[in-house]
Amino acid sequence: MADVVLSGSTWRTHRGTRQGLRRAGFIAVNVGFVVSALFPFYWILTTSIKTTNELNAGTTGLFPAHQTFVAYRQIFTEFDFLRSLANSVIVAVATTVVTVVLATMASYALARLDIPGKGVVLGFVLLAGFFPILSVVGPLFLVYRHIGFLNSYPGLVLAYLIYTLPLSVWLLTNFFRQIPKELDEAAMVDGASRLQALRRVIVPVAVPSIITAGIISFILAWNDFTFALSFENDPRYFTAPLAIVDLGQSQYQVFYNQIDAAVVVITLPVALLVLLAQRRIMSGLTAGAVK
Repeated sequence: MADVVLSGSTWRTHRGTRQGLRRAGFIAVNVGFVVSALFPFYWILTTSIKTTNELNAGTTGLFPAHQTFVAYRQIFTEFDFLRSLANSVIVAVATTVVTVVLATMASYALARLDIPGKGVVLGFVLLAGFFPILSVVGPLFLVYRHIGFLNSYPGLVLAYLIYTLPLSVWLLTNFFRQIPKELDEAAMVDGASRLQALRRVIVPVAVPSIITAGIISFILAWNDFTFALSFENDPRYFTAPLAIVDLGQSQYQVFYNQIDAAVVVITLPVALLVLLAQRRIMSGLTAGAVK
């Protein structure tokens, strides 16, 4: 009897040891992923606060020998980086607003109205979202040059809709399909039009998914480099990612601390937005997944 009790205790001990090892391995793998994901940003951050002399000396330490924020001051005083940030804010916010309005109406129509071939339409929308961006730059450049949209905010906003609109339509259409039709039908029985039912009944229910679509659209427009490089050659209209190309460049030297300082300034708003709205993003992405 004592042997049975002892063997049972030993089995429980081995089982607890195995569970502890699995838990420790799981934690180690996750820590490795987090460190590998954050290390590039940490390297950029430390480079941005290093002195030019330290960078010229070729030191590769994980910690700067002398911390300085001169590079941050220089990008705003010597290169007028604030104008580029303002351009990015204007274009990203405008793109987000247009995307949310158009995607909400289009998604509601695809989810509710009996449109012939709407499955083909949704498939085309998804195909447009995965279409190579570089393949449309040339034709779009010719059109913009003809209608005068080069070096302008509307030109960038329209171009960014190629990024943002297909993804937002796909996301919101799947969510609207999960909302009971009885809600908007009851509103229309009470005298509301389709648009009024959408605005007063459906949109309040779909707020999590709409916020998610807006956040994703803002991030895509904020981080764009391809369209800005293709359609903007006037520094007055440079967005922040495009302005980095001209930062820290001289005839004989590249000032990496200034370049990385600009990268940190661009990245922080997006990182803070994702951290503050991560629950909204997750709820918006998973809303409608279970009927």
